[in-house]
Amino acid sequence: MTLYAGIDLHSNNNFIGICDENDKRIYGRRHRNRLEDILKALKPFKNKLQGIVVESTYNWYWLVDGLIENGYFVHLANPCAIQTYSGLKFTDDKWDSFWLAHLLRLGLLPEGYIYDKELRPVRDL
Repeated sequence: MTLYAGIDLHSNNNFIGICDENDKRIYGRRHRNRLEDILKALKPFKNKLQGIVVESTYNWYWLVDGLIENGYFVHLANPCAIQTYSGLKFTDDKWDSFWLAHLLRLGLLPEGYIYDKELRPVRDL
């Protein structure tokens, strides 16, 4: 079974949503923004994860770097380019995390570039 994960990242917490190749929701839970908590949550799924999508927010560096350093294949979502279903009545963190995973699964994820750590200060200027 192939799995896909989406992480909706906020300033002090995140929501991890994991689905399979049929969009069946396998895991969904909110976590504190501590790398060790996130790695612990992802560990049971690591060998089956095709990729993890992190939404590009102002605070993504620590999470993306930590996931990559721990052997995960990470994608950085470009939130400005992501479309939602028209007529959708509401969205929330849970829905957003699974939507990111869904876009990755379909190969429709608009991605941002993950700059090397050494180049980020110049980019941030």
